[in-house]
Amino acid sequence: MLELSPQVMILCGSLFIAYVTIAYGGYYLTRVARGAHKLTEFQKSFHRAGHGHAGMIVTVGIVAAVLSDATDLEGALGWLARAGVATAGLLMSAGFFFSSLGAGREKPSRWIWLLWAGALLLATSVLTLGVGLIQAAQ
Repeated sequence: MLELSPQVMILCGSLFIAYVTIAYGGYYLTRVARGAHKLTEFQKSFHRAGHGHAGMIVTVGIVAAVLSDATDLEGALGWLARAGVATAGLLMSAGFFFSSLGAGREKPSRWIWLLWAGALLLATSVLTLGVGLIQAAQ
């Protein structure tokens, strides 16, 4: 039987609940495609990217959280391995959405920094988890 820490169980449960918002985002995108919302091509592409990154990275975040229990990582490194990937997905999606807000926007606003912060957190988190898994195997 797979035994998970309470932290991982709470995180994964929360992420599964959060999938409802990602599903709603898919519904929103179908409305965009039907012309219900007037968006520029830039905004449409950033909204699609935000939605896609949210779904994919939150899924990887669940896998990373489960795998983090197989490591000996603690403290900040443990947090990076356990929750960093999912947090990165939230930051990256927020960067896509917030930086494209505003009527007629044709280029990202200053909120694009959220995307880059998320990308840095994602890279740091997967590297930490990967090293932690390899060390635990030895």
